[in-house]
Amino acid sequence: MKLDGIRVVDLSVFLPGPYLTLAMADHGAEVIKVEVPGEGDPGRHIGLSDGQSTVFFRNLNRGKKSIVVDLKNGDQREWLLELCETADVVVESFRPGVVDRLGVGYEAVRARNPRIVYCSISAFGQEGPFSGRPAHDLALEAESGLLTASLGGDGKPAMPAIPVADVLAGLQGLSAVLMALLRRNQTGHGDYIDISMHDVTVGAMLNILGPTLAEGRQPIPTHERTTGGAAFYRPYETRDGRFLVLAGQEPKFIHNLLGALGRPDLAELCLRGPGPHQQPVMHFLAEVFRSKTLAEWDAYLATLDVCYGRVNTLPEAFAHENLQARGMLLKDAQGRTHVGPPIHFRHEPASPVLREPRLGEHTQAIMNPGSPTPGE
Repeated sequence: MKLDGIRVVDLSVFLPGPYLTLAMADHGAEVIKVEVPGEGDPGRHIGLSDGQSTVFFRNLNRGKKSIVVDLKNGDQREWLLELCETADVVVESFRPGVVDRLGVGYEAVRARNPRIVYCSISAFGQEGPFSGRPAHDLALEAESGLLTASLGGDGKPAMPAIPVADVLAGLQGLSAVLMALLRRNQTGHGDYIDISMHDVTVGAMLNILGPTLAEGRQPIPTHERTTGGAAFYRPYETRDGRFLVLAGQEPKFIHNLLGALGRPDLAELCLRGPGPHQQPVMHFLAEVFRSKTLAEWDAYLATLDVCYGRVNTLPEAFAHENLQARGMLLKDAQGRTHVGPPIHFRHEPASPVLREPRLGEHTQAIMNPGSPTPGE
Protein backbone atom coordinates (compact mmCIF):
# COMPACT_ATOMS: atom_id res chain seq x y z
CA MET A 1 0.00 0.00 0.00
CA LYS A 2 1.05 3.58 -0.59
CA LEU A 3 1.97 4.35 3.03
CA ASP A 4 3.63 1.09 4.04
CA GLY A 5 6.56 1.83 6.36
CA ILE A 6 5.19 5.20 7.56
CA ARG A 7 4.75 5.45 11.34
CA VAL A 8 2.29 7.99 12.75
CA VAL A 9 1.99 9.01 16.39
CA ASP A 10 -1.55 10.30 16.80
CA LEU A 11 -2.26 12.48 19.83
CA SER A 12 -5.57 13.77 18.44
CA VAL A 13 -9.11 13.07 19.60
CA PHE A 14 -12.71 13.52 18.45
CA LEU A 15 -12.87 13.98 14.65
CA PRO A 16 -10.41 16.14 12.62
CA GLY A 17 -7.13 14.45 13.59
CA PRO A 18 -8.54 10.92 13.68
CA TYR A 19 -10.12 11.52 10.25
CA LEU A 20 -6.69 12.44 8.91
CA THR A 21 -4.94 9.43 10.43
CA LEU A 22 -7.76 7.06 9.43
CA ALA A 23 -6.92 7.67 5.78
CA MET A 24 -3.26 6.97 6.52
CA ALA A 25 -4.07 3.76 8.38
CA ASP A 26 -6.35 2.54 5.57
CA HIS A 27 -3.47 2.97 3.12
CA GLY A 28 -0.85 1.11 5.13
CA ALA A 29 0.61 3.51 7.69
CA GLU A 30 1.16 2.28 11.23
CA VAL A 31 -0.94 4.67 13.29
CA ILE A 32 -0.27 4.63 17.03
CA LYS A 33 -3.10 6.33 18.87
CA VAL A 34 -1.96 7.89 22.15
CA GLU A 35 -4.80 8.00 24.67
CA VAL A 36 -5.06 9.35 28.20
CA PRO A 37 -5.54 6.96 31.11
CA GLY A 38 -9.09 6.26 32.12
CA GLU A 39 -11.58 7.09 29.38
CA GLY A 40 -9.23 7.55 26.42
CA ASP A 41 -10.50 9.37 23.33
CA PRO A 42 -13.90 10.97 24.12
CA GLY A 43 -15.10 9.44 20.85
CA ARG A 44 -15.21 6.09 22.64
CA HIS A 45 -18.27 7.36 24.49
CA ILE A 46 -20.17 9.27 21.78
CA GLY A 47 -23.33 7.76 20.34
CA LEU A 48 -24.54 4.22 19.85
CA SER A 49 -22.46 1.04 20.02
CA ASP A 50 -22.74 -2.06 17.87
CA GLY A 51 -19.90 -4.01 19.43
CA GLN A 52 -16.99 -3.26 21.72
CA SER A 53 -16.97 0.42 20.74
CA THR A 54 -19.27 3.21 19.68
CA VAL A 55 -19.88 3.50 15.95
CA PHE A 56 -18.39 7.01 16.15
CA PHE A 57 -15.12 5.66 17.53
CA ARG A 58 -14.73 2.63 15.30
CA ASN A 59 -15.56 4.62 12.15
CA LEU A 60 -12.60 6.92 12.82
CA ASN A 61 -10.09 4.60 14.46
CA ARG A 62 -10.14 1.25 12.73
CA GLY A 63 -6.78 -0.25 11.95
CA LYS A 64 -4.94 1.86 14.53
CA LYS A 65 -3.00 0.79 17.61
CA SER A 66 -3.83 2.23 21.03
CA ILE A 67 -1.38 3.05 23.78
CA VAL A 68 -2.16 4.73 27.08
CA VAL A 69 0.30 7.42 28.18
CA ASP A 70 0.03 9.92 31.01
CA LEU A 71 1.81 12.95 29.53
CA LYS A 72 2.02 14.54 32.98
CA ASN A 73 4.23 11.66 34.12
CA GLY A 74 7.88 12.37 33.29
CA ASP A 75 8.84 8.75 32.65
CA GLN A 76 5.90 8.13 30.37
CA ARG A 77 6.48 11.40 28.54
CA GLU A 78 10.06 10.25 27.92
CA TRP A 79 8.76 6.95 26.55
CA LEU A 80 6.56 8.89 24.14
CA LEU A 81 9.46 11.08 22.99
CA GLU A 82 11.50 7.96 22.33
CA LEU A 83 8.62 6.63 20.26
CA CYS A 84 8.57 9.88 18.27
CA GLU A 85 12.22 9.32 17.42
CA THR A 86 11.04 6.35 15.33
CA ALA A 87 8.04 8.14 13.79
CA ASP A 88 7.51 9.93 10.51
CA VAL A 89 4.45 11.94 11.50
CA VAL A 90 2.94 13.36 14.69
CA VAL A 91 -0.65 14.67 14.73
CA GLU A 92 -2.12 16.59 17.67
CA SER A 93 -5.28 18.59 18.32
CA PHE A 94 -4.76 20.16 21.74
CA ARG A 95 -5.43 23.83 22.33
CA PRO A 96 -2.38 25.87 21.18
CA GLY A 97 0.47 25.77 23.70
CA VAL A 98 -0.65 22.61 25.51
CA VAL A 99 1.76 20.19 23.83
CA ASP A 100 4.65 22.55 24.56
CA ARG A 101 3.71 22.72 28.24
CA LEU A 102 3.50 18.92 28.28
CA GLY A 103 6.95 18.66 26.72
CA VAL A 104 5.91 16.94 23.49
CA GLY A 105 5.58 19.93 21.15
CA TYR A 106 7.22 20.28 17.77
CA GLU A 107 10.53 21.67 19.00
CA ALA A 108 10.93 18.92 21.60
CA VAL A 109 10.22 16.23 19.02
CA ARG A 110 12.30 17.85 16.27
CA ALA A 111 15.32 18.03 18.59
CA ARG A 112 15.25 14.23 18.64
CA ASN A 113 13.97 13.63 15.10
CA PRO A 114 14.66 16.37 12.50
CA ARG A 115 12.77 14.34 9.89
CA ILE A 116 9.46 14.55 11.76
CA VAL A 117 6.37 15.96 10.05
CA TYR A 118 4.37 17.47 12.90
CA CYS A 119 0.74 18.53 12.29
CA SER A 120 -1.25 20.62 14.78
CA ILE A 121 -4.99 21.03 14.26
CA SER A 122 -6.81 23.68 16.26
CA ALA A 123 -9.88 25.90 16.05
CA PHE A 124 -8.23 29.22 15.13
CA GLY A 125 -4.59 28.23 14.54
CA GLN A 126 -1.43 28.50 16.59
CA GLU A 127 -1.13 32.28 16.16
CA GLY A 128 -3.61 35.14 16.08
CA PRO A 129 -5.87 36.88 18.60
CA PHE A 130 -8.29 33.92 18.77
CA SER A 131 -5.62 31.20 19.02
CA GLY A 132 -6.42 30.31 22.62
CA ARG A 133 -10.18 30.32 22.20
CA PRO A 134 -11.92 26.92 22.39
CA ALA A 135 -14.35 26.05 19.60
CA HIS A 136 -15.83 23.03 17.89
CA ASP A 137 -17.13 22.61 14.34
CA LEU A 138 -20.36 24.59 14.52
CA ALA A 139 -18.65 27.65 16.01
CA LEU A 140 -16.14 27.69 13.15
CA GLU A 141 -18.90 27.39 10.57
CA ALA A 142 -20.52 30.39 12.25
CA GLU A 143 -17.36 32.51 12.55
CA SER A 144 -16.37 31.79 8.94
CA GLY A 145 -19.69 33.10 7.60
CA LEU A 146 -20.67 29.72 6.16
CA LEU A 147 -23.89 29.55 8.18
CA THR A 148 -25.15 32.83 6.71
CA ALA A 149 -25.12 31.12 3.31
CA SER A 150 -26.67 27.88 4.62
CA LEU A 151 -30.24 28.86 5.38
CA GLY A 152 -33.34 26.82 6.08
CA GLY A 153 -36.76 27.48 4.63
CA ASP A 154 -37.37 30.04 7.37
CA GLY A 155 -34.40 32.10 6.22
CA LYS A 156 -32.43 31.35 9.39
CA PRO A 157 -29.09 29.48 9.71
CA ALA A 158 -29.65 25.74 9.39
CA MET A 159 -27.90 23.07 11.44
CA PRO A 160 -25.48 21.25 9.11
CA ALA A 161 -25.53 17.46 9.15
CA ILE A 162 -21.84 17.11 8.25
CA PRO A 163 -19.19 18.73 10.49
CA VAL A 164 -17.69 20.72 7.65
CA ALA A 165 -14.87 22.40 9.58
CA ASP A 166 -13.83 19.11 11.21
CA VAL A 167 -13.75 17.14 7.97
CA LEU A 168 -12.03 19.91 6.00
CA ALA A 169 -9.37 20.23 8.69
CA GLY A 170 -8.71 16.51 8.44
CA LEU A 171 -8.52 16.59 4.65
CA GLN A 172 -6.31 19.68 4.48
CA GLY A 173 -4.15 18.21 7.23
CA LEU A 174 -3.80 14.99 5.26
CA SER A 175 -2.81 16.93 2.14
CA ALA A 176 -0.24 18.93 4.10
CA VAL A 177 1.25 15.85 5.75
CA LEU A 178 1.64 14.08 2.42
CA MET A 179 3.20 17.18 0.81
CA ALA A 180 5.67 17.46 3.69
CA LEU A 181 6.57 13.77 3.44
CA LEU A 182 7.15 14.15 -0.30
CA ARG A 183 9.38 17.18 0.23
CA ARG A 184 11.27 15.37 2.98
CA ASN A 185 12.42 12.84 0.40
CA GLN A 186 14.28 15.70 -1.31
CA THR A 187 15.58 17.67 1.67
CA GLY A 188 15.83 15.11 4.47
CA HIS A 189 13.96 17.49 6.78
CA GLY A 190 10.43 17.41 8.13
CA ASP A 191 8.21 20.41 8.81
CA TYR A 192 5.62 21.87 11.13
CA ILE A 193 2.02 22.19 9.93
CA ASP A 194 -0.47 24.61 11.50
CA ILE A 195 -4.05 23.74 10.46
CA SER A 196 -6.81 26.12 11.57
CA MET A 197 -10.39 24.89 11.29
CA HIS A 198 -11.40 28.53 10.79
CA ASP A 199 -8.93 28.92 7.92
CA VAL A 200 -9.96 25.75 6.11
CA THR A 201 -13.66 26.61 6.27
CA VAL A 202 -13.08 30.04 4.75
CA GLY A 203 -10.81 28.40 2.19
CA ALA A 204 -13.62 26.05 1.15
CA MET A 205 -16.07 28.83 0.24
CA LEU A 206 -14.27 30.06 -2.87
CA ASN A 207 -17.20 29.34 -5.18
CA ILE A 208 -19.71 31.50 -3.25
CA LEU A 209 -17.59 34.59 -2.62
CA GLY A 210 -18.33 36.54 -5.80
CA PRO A 211 -20.64 39.14 -4.19
CA THR A 212 -18.32 39.60 -1.21
CA LEU A 213 -15.04 39.89 -3.09
CA ALA A 214 -16.33 41.73 -6.14
CA GLU A 215 -18.85 44.06 -4.46
CA GLY A 216 -18.11 43.89 -0.75
CA ARG A 217 -21.58 42.67 0.19
CA GLN A 218 -23.26 39.71 1.81
CA PRO A 219 -24.58 37.23 -0.78
CA ILE A 220 -28.34 36.74 -0.85
CA PRO A 221 -28.51 32.93 -0.74
CA THR A 222 -31.88 32.73 -2.48
CA HIS A 223 -30.41 34.68 -5.42
CA GLU A 224 -27.19 32.72 -5.86
CA ARG A 225 -26.55 29.80 -8.20
CA THR A 226 -25.79 27.07 -5.62
CA THR A 227 -27.72 28.25 -2.55
CA GLY A 228 -31.28 28.65 -3.82
CA GLY A 229 -31.35 31.13 -6.69
CA ALA A 230 -31.43 28.63 -9.56
CA ALA A 231 -34.36 26.45 -10.61
CA PHE A 232 -31.99 23.70 -11.72
CA TYR A 233 -30.08 23.57 -8.44
CA ARG A 234 -32.61 23.00 -5.67
CA PRO A 235 -34.89 20.37 -4.10
CA TYR A 236 -38.45 19.65 -5.16
CA GLU A 237 -41.16 17.73 -3.34
CA THR A 238 -42.90 14.80 -5.02
CA ARG A 239 -46.47 13.55 -4.67
CA ASP A 240 -45.61 11.09 -1.88
CA GLY A 241 -43.90 13.69 0.31
CA ARG A 242 -40.41 12.65 -0.79
CA PHE A 243 -37.88 14.92 -2.47
CA LEU A 244 -35.56 14.97 -5.45
CA VAL A 245 -33.02 17.58 -6.46
CA LEU A 246 -32.03 19.08 -9.75
CA ALA A 247 -28.30 19.66 -9.66
CA GLY A 248 -27.02 20.71 -13.06
CA GLN A 249 -27.36 24.17 -14.63
CA GLU A 250 -25.61 23.52 -17.91
CA PRO A 251 -27.75 24.57 -20.91
CA LYS A 252 -28.10 21.02 -22.21
CA PHE A 253 -29.70 19.85 -18.94
CA ILE A 254 -32.05 22.83 -18.89
CA HIS A 255 -33.14 22.32 -22.50
CA ASN A 256 -33.50 18.55 -22.09
CA LEU A 257 -35.83 18.70 -19.10
CA LEU A 258 -37.91 21.73 -20.02
CA GLY A 259 -38.26 20.42 -23.55
CA ALA A 260 -39.40 17.02 -22.30
CA LEU A 261 -41.91 18.70 -19.98
CA GLY A 262 -43.34 20.81 -22.79
CA ARG A 263 -42.03 24.20 -21.64
CA PRO A 264 -38.91 24.96 -23.69
CA ASP A 265 -39.87 28.64 -23.54
CA LEU A 266 -38.81 28.75 -19.85
CA ALA A 267 -35.20 27.87 -20.65
CA GLU A 268 -34.30 31.47 -21.45
CA LEU A 269 -34.99 32.53 -17.86
CA CYS A 270 -32.52 29.95 -16.56
CA LEU A 271 -29.88 30.81 -19.14
CA ARG A 272 -29.82 34.41 -17.87
CA GLY A 273 -28.20 33.20 -14.65
CA PRO A 274 -29.50 32.84 -11.09
CA GLY A 275 -31.85 35.25 -9.39
CA PRO A 276 -35.50 36.12 -8.72
CA HIS A 277 -36.32 36.07 -12.45
CA GLN A 278 -36.16 32.26 -12.27
CA GLN A 279 -39.19 32.09 -9.96
CA PRO A 280 -41.63 31.18 -12.79
CA VAL A 281 -39.45 28.17 -13.62
CA MET A 282 -39.27 27.13 -9.97
CA HIS A 283 -43.05 27.39 -9.62
CA PHE A 284 -43.59 25.35 -12.78
CA LEU A 285 -41.17 22.61 -11.74
CA ALA A 286 -42.56 22.49 -8.20
CA GLU A 287 -46.06 21.93 -9.56
CA VAL A 288 -44.94 19.32 -12.06
CA PHE A 289 -42.87 17.32 -9.57
CA ARG A 290 -45.79 17.19 -7.14
CA SER A 291 -47.77 15.29 -9.78
CA LYS A 292 -45.89 11.99 -9.42
CA THR A 293 -44.11 9.94 -6.76
CA LEU A 294 -40.37 9.94 -6.26
CA ALA A 295 -40.10 6.45 -7.74
CA GLU A 296 -42.03 7.52 -10.82
CA TRP A 297 -39.86 10.59 -11.34
CA ASP A 298 -36.71 8.59 -10.76
CA ALA A 299 -37.69 6.14 -13.47
CA TYR A 300 -38.60 8.93 -15.89
CA LEU A 301 -35.63 11.25 -15.29
CA ALA A 302 -33.24 8.33 -15.69
CA THR A 303 -34.30 8.18 -19.35
CA LEU A 304 -33.28 11.80 -19.94
CA ASP A 305 -29.84 13.39 -19.95
CA VAL A 306 -30.60 15.39 -16.80
CA CYS A 307 -28.49 16.00 -13.69
CA TYR A 308 -30.70 15.00 -10.74
CA GLY A 309 -30.70 12.92 -7.59
CA ARG A 310 -33.11 11.24 -5.20
CA VAL A 311 -33.07 12.57 -1.64
CA ASN A 312 -32.35 9.25 0.03
CA THR A 313 -32.63 8.35 3.66
CA LEU A 314 -29.39 7.07 5.16
CA PRO A 315 -30.60 3.44 5.09
CA GLU A 316 -31.51 3.93 1.43
CA ALA A 317 -28.14 5.50 0.77
CA PHE A 318 -26.38 2.50 2.28
CA ALA A 319 -28.34 0.20 -0.03
CA HIS A 320 -27.19 2.21 -3.07
CA GLU A 321 -26.05 -0.17 -5.77
CA ASN A 322 -23.26 2.14 -6.91
CA LEU A 323 -21.70 2.31 -3.44
CA GLN A 324 -21.86 -1.45 -3.16
CA ALA A 325 -20.39 -1.96 -6.62
CA ARG A 326 -17.43 0.30 -5.73
CA GLY A 327 -16.64 -1.53 -2.50
CA MET A 328 -17.58 1.37 -0.25
CA LEU A 329 -19.60 -0.79 2.13
CA LEU A 330 -17.56 -3.42 3.94
CA LYS A 331 -18.48 -6.07 6.49
CA ASP A 332 -16.21 -7.17 9.32
CA ALA A 333 -16.08 -10.55 11.04
CA GLN A 334 -18.81 -9.43 13.44
CA GLY A 335 -21.14 -8.45 10.61
CA ARG A 336 -20.79 -4.73 11.25
CA THR A 337 -20.90 -2.39 8.26
CA HIS A 338 -17.95 -0.07 7.63
CA VAL A 339 -17.62 2.79 5.17
CA GLY A 340 -14.73 1.89 2.89
CA PRO A 341 -11.85 4.19 1.98
CA PRO A 342 -13.00 6.77 -0.59
CA ILE A 343 -9.52 7.04 -2.16
CA HIS A 344 -9.30 4.38 -4.89
CA PHE A 345 -5.89 3.51 -6.32
CA ARG A 346 -5.67 1.17 -9.28
CA HIS A 347 -2.31 -0.06 -8.03
CA GLU A 348 -1.72 -0.65 -4.30
CA PRO A 349 -5.31 -0.06 -3.22
CA ALA A 350 -6.26 0.51 0.40
CA SER A 351 -6.64 -2.51 2.63
CA PRO A 352 -8.45 -1.30 5.76
CA VAL A 353 -8.26 -3.32 8.94
CA LEU A 354 -11.87 -3.52 10.07
CA ARG A 355 -11.14 -3.59 13.76
CA GLU A 356 -10.71 -0.74 16.26
CA PRO A 357 -8.26 -1.03 19.17
CA ARG A 358 -9.24 -1.54 22.77
CA LEU A 359 -8.04 1.26 25.03
CA GLY A 360 -4.32 0.72 25.67
CA GLU A 361 -4.30 -2.60 23.82
CA HIS A 362 -0.83 -2.06 22.33
CA THR A 363 0.86 -0.11 25.13
CA GLN A 364 3.21 -2.82 26.31
CA ALA A 365 4.14 -4.12 22.88
CA ILE A 366 5.00 -0.65 21.53
CA MET A 367 6.24 1.39 24.45
CA ASN A 368 8.10 -1.12 26.56
CA PRO A 369 8.16 -4.63 25.12
CA GLY A 370 8.87 -7.32 27.66
CA SER A 371 8.16 -5.05 30.64
CA PRO A 372 5.06 -4.03 32.60
CA THR A 373 2.78 -1.64 30.71
CA PRO A 374 3.37 2.01 31.68
CA GLY A 375 0.66 3.30 33.96
CA GLU A 376 -0.57 -0.15 34.97
